[in-house]
Amino acid sequence: MMILQFFRHRQQSCSKITEQLNINMRSRLRRALFWLLGLAALHTIAMMGFEGLGLSDAVWLTLTTLTTVGYGDFSAATPLGRASTIILLYGVGITLLAQLASDYIDYRLKRKEDMVMGRWRWRMKNHVLIINSPNNNPGIYFKRLVTQLRQTSLFADTPVQILTDAFPDGLPENLRRMAVVHHHGESSDPEALKAVTPKDARAIIILARDEYSRVSDSITLDVLLQLKSLCQDRLPYTVAECVEEDSHQRVVQFGANTSLRPIRAYPEMLVRSLVAPGAEKILENLFTHHDDHAMRYPVELTDAVWSETVCQLMAGGMGTLMAYVTADDNVITHPAPDHRFDAKALILMVREEFVPSTQDVEQCLSNRYAGASS
Repeated sequence: MMILQFFRHRQQSCSKITEQLNINMRSRLRRALFWLLGLAALHTIAMMGFEGLGLSDAVWLTLTTLTTVGYGDFSAATPLGRASTIILLYGVGITLLAQLASDYIDYRLKRKEDMVMGRWRWRMKNHVLIINSPNNNPGIYFKRLVTQLRQTSLFADTPVQILTDAFPDGLPENLRRMAVVHHHGESSDPEALKAVTPKDARAIIILARDEYSRVSDSITLDVLLQLKSLCQDRLPYTVAECVEEDSHQRVVQFGANTSLRPIRAYPEMLVRSLVAPGAEKILENLFTHHDDHAMRYPVELTDAVWSETVCQLMAGGMGTLMAYVTADDNVITHPAPDHRFDAKALILMVREEFVPSTQDVEQCLSNRYAGASS
């Protein structure tokens, strides 16, 4: 714990130093620009007073001299005018302009480096904020997740920001090309959470820090508490991953709109939870053997109608027909209502409290067919 606190304190210190350096560079640029404008104004006044030039000609002479262009259409002819040019422009102005240009280039380069390395504060709005990252292959996971987001009409053009410490050498190029940025920081660090502007996000996804550790749920709850404070108890739509079953209810009580288990192979579940809230629960049940789950029954049917078969099984309390298996082992899911088919097996979504046997399914269908024929 002491080691974690040390690294967190060190990361916070580095972030503050970087922010202070950016502030200092901007202040230095502003001061240099102010002095340069002051020198240019003094030289313009001197040219009007000593050389008898109009305002526009005096400004033109000042700018062409300061930038060392020197067209020669105007020049200082009087001793006082020449002395003013030597002191104000040759002695100070040109050097100050060169320094200003150099500092501006350095600032732009540092700004770009900070953006790539995750040290920049983006001040984003209406974005998808993802907090934390998987332990293994985070670049590949985020590419799949963002690709799924981009394929939906709701988030096709929405920028994505990731708060993670998984990319110390910078965000991968393929993610940057997908309009993804990141802030390098630890998920429960208050300064890092503040930097990603959660209150202005369109949606928030909180990933489990470790998909196999119960401790991850404690971190998620801490993050949710901090987000509620930053967002003044008005969180954007928030999805949080939970490792333990008993954490789901607490996560919702702490402000998340929904929670689901971390299933790293299918980031599509997170996207479904944003696009069609509630659909993630159906998908999650498909991966578990409690609650509602899918079962395969070796029941043969000939020339059956999809809608009739679905209704027969539901009315008999057998479950919801999800798909059928053809003689050559093709699985056909969700065909048209009037679709006619032959099947060697059926796949049903059944309830945990009642899992019918193959004989129950066969009996249900045979009873219905017998009733229909009579």
